[in-house]
Amino acid sequence: MPKPKVIFDPTFRPIDQLLSPGDKARLYAFADVMWGRNDEMPAGEVAKVAGEVEGIICGWWRYGAAGAFPKLKVIAEVGGTLPNPRDLDYAACFACGTKVLSCAPGFGPAVAEMALALTLCCSRGVAGTDRRFREGAERWEFAETADSFLLYGATVGFIGFGGLARNLKPLLEPFGVKLLVHDPWLTPDAVRKGGGEPVGLEELLGRSKVVYVLAVPSPENKGLLNRERLMLISPGSVLILISRSHLVDFDALTDLVGQRRFRAAIDVFPEEPLPKDHPIRKVEGAVLSSHKAGAMFEAMRMIGRWTVEDVESVLGGGEPKHMQVATPAFVAHFR
Repeated sequence: MPKPKVIFDPTFRPIDQLLSPGDKARLYAFADVMWGRNDEMPAGEVAKVAGEVEGIICGWWRYGAAGAFPKLKVIAEVGGTLPNPRDLDYAACFACGTKVLSCAPGFGPAVAEMALALTLCCSRGVAGTDRRFREGAERWEFAETADSFLLYGATVGFIGFGGLARNLKPLLEPFGVKLLVHDPWLTPDAVRKGGGEPVGLEELLGRSKVVYVLAVPSPENKGLLNRERLMLISPGSVLILISRSHLVDFDALTDLVGQRRFRAAIDVFPEEPLPKDHPIRKVEGAVLSSHKAGAMFEAMRMIGRWTVEDVESVLGGGEPKHMQVATPAFVAHFR
């Protein structure tokens, strides 16, 4: 029996970063792999095999109409987010049973761990102390801890209660935190079952000692945290921006942290790389991280393993076990 044809075009992810030798061998064992190189598969080469392809593993969707692939059963992206609805006709995929999968859950453990690290860095002033030490201007004992606070027993707020939040919540549980959640995509009962207290956004901002921005970008939440809402964050509290800067008025954030109204830890920016002259670089109350929360070798290898396993399962008539599956309800909100 011939093996199913699968386009393996993971640009921009280097194949050796994504797949262990064992996972690469597994892919080639169950599939007739088309392309399988680090550079982009040319459109002409895609067209040659489009009629026979049953699976596509890609860094992003750049292949036009899904209808050009009449046998297509699965699209698995390894870039980090589902294809944009402007680029992929989801309705056509749903109609013909093509599963669209995202590797986003594979980043969850690494990003959650980084969120915890940034929280402790801010709550205990780690970055500032280190900087002052290197400048020979360190303060000692209580003089250095005036702005510190304990995470134990603190009230924390999750803006978004999806996959990333599900990875972060267990890391915070040993601290005995009280969890507030704002997620308009979920019912209050769903939030309570997940261990959070459902609240409005304004209440979350006002009550939380640590505010985590964890939501997936959508047209509805662009600039959700505008200046007016950011000003509701209590003095001495911390904002952890770890999902997408899309949700925040970044100019207002820079200004308010610069005024020391609250502190912030930031891993994602509206422009990357961040311009050298961006004012956030000089703001004392900001801890800055170069979008590295999920960019770890272990995370990429896990994503590669999940991708191979799920594509094999779908092509064999089964269901994906690891990756996020696009649904009509999710796509309706997705940006």
